[in-house]
Amino acid sequence: MKYMLLVYSEEKAWTEDERNQCLVDSARLCHDLAEKGQYIDASPLHSVTAATSLRIRDGKRSITDGPFAETTEQLGGYYIIDVENLDDAIEIASRIPPAKKGTIEIRPIENLLGLPV
Repeated sequence: MKYMLLVYSEEKAWTEDERNQCLVDSARLCHDLAEKGQYIDASPLHSVTAATSLRIRDGKRSITDGPFAETTEQLGGYYIIDVENLDDAIEIASRIPPAKKGTIEIRPIENLLGLPV
């Protein structure tokens, strides 16, 4: 089963050294998952200051700077994994370095037929 692990934390909660170490540790985790055939994709995201949000209401497009919602924790990255079950996804999520300062949301990915592979 495929899962998306969404990484949330406060951007200002990390020092530059902590962020750099987080990237090293995250890359190590990705390589470990790849060796086990569980890795599909992962990436950090740029700061929320680079975000643009789009909404369409009553056929009209509205574009605003910034993230969709004002929250204390921002979406900072993601992992996509392929594991047997939720317990395996939870185990992997607990190894994601930002879990120590933020939240990892674990969501199963729905497979839609007819999409390009």
